Amino acid sequence: MLELNTKAPEFCKPNQDEVEICFRDLLGKWIVLYFYPKDNTPGCTNEACDFTKANDEFEDLDAMIIGVSPDSPKKHRNFIEKKDLEIMLLADEDKSMCEAYDVWHLKKFMGREYMGVVRTTYIINPDGLISATWENVKVRQKKTIKGEKIEILHANIVKDELERLKGEFNG
Repeated sequence: MLELNTKAPEFCKPNQDEVEICFRDLLGKWIVLYFYPKDNTPGCTNEACDFTKANDEFEDLDAMIIGVSPDSPKKHRNFIEKKDLEIMLLADEDKSMCEAYDVWHLKKFMGREYMGVVRTTYIINPDGLISATWENVKVRQKKTIKGEKIEILHANIVKDELERLKGEFNG
């Protein structure tokens, strides 16, 4: 996991429309960069839909949401159309961006080991520095507060932290 207040790694990757998106061109904006394992799977779909639902609020905070997985631009386009997503997805087919952001790890599932993406989110400030990190993200968590069961969305946790960071950054 990358450390806070360090420079975010550079990247240039194709998005769902095969347009190359480069880190250097995004400087000056807040970036919510989230890494996920695979398009059209339950947790990844929930995460993308939750970020899409909150997209207007992120835009009001002058932030853009970018999802990254090893899927191809074509798979990303299909995912966006199938789920009506309003966020940008980058294709990291060679996994170089996943490696640079330290999210490509050995994982275990049902006794089998394999390399894969550890669900991780970074907030990058307008100067290009890592301002917040979440590793092994749980997209939706159920909690009981005062006897009432509620669902806490990772997208809302990220938005709240972005609001706090923006206040400190501008203040």
